[in-house]
Amino acid sequence: MAEFVKSAEFVMSNSDIAYLPKPTLPEYAFIGRSNVGKSSLINSLCNNKKLAKTSSKPGKTQLINHFLIDKEWFLVDLPGYGYTRTSVSSKQHWQNFSRRYLRSRESLMCIFLLIDSRHKPQEVDLLFMEWIGTNGLPFVIVFTKADKLKEVELEQNIENYCQELLQSWEELPQIFRTSSVNKQGNEEILQFVKETNKLFEVPKGKNQVRF
Repeated sequence: MAEFVKSAEFVMSNSDIAYLPKPTLPEYAFIGRSNVGKSSLINSLCNNKKLAKTSSKPGKTQLINHFLIDKEWFLVDLPGYGYTRTSVSSKQHWQNFSRRYLRSRESLMCIFLLIDSRHKPQEVDLLFMEWIGTNGLPFVIVFTKADKLKEVELEQNIENYCQELLQSWEELPQIFRTSSVNKQGNEEILQFVKETNKLFEVPKGKNQVRF
């Protein structure tokens, strides 16, 4: 049976993890290099073109954004890393609160790490992946913009990427191929979330959702 989102609601934007919604629902964080197509993918997944703010200029997302999906789980839109026209101090601030969130969030089930399928492995992505591994955080890789390549080119790029990763990693995380244009990969991602939600346990002493 096809998986699709029935409802998606913006809940809050924040940079202070002390004021996030109580961790009583499973959460999935979406993050990637600036201009990777994160907002477009989120809107495609949620079937709502205006849910996450899209822009031709990288660095549009500057806060931790929580979206409540089907009243059952949170999709968390994190600031992109890498290129941005903002000051070094502002960029460092975004990275710091994003990483604090990822390290400490009790209800975080998985990180969706977005990678542009058109490009060779980028150092900024590899370094962030290394940070995720060092901190023992669960993650999957989401290759975006699959519609920009022919099928043969897409598979070859992904294979090359995997071979690069295997030089440092003993095994690879689960991989998704996506396109916000034709919705490729949406059903697979939502099915993954559905199955992973079954593993969620509410942290002790947390029994209400604060919006």
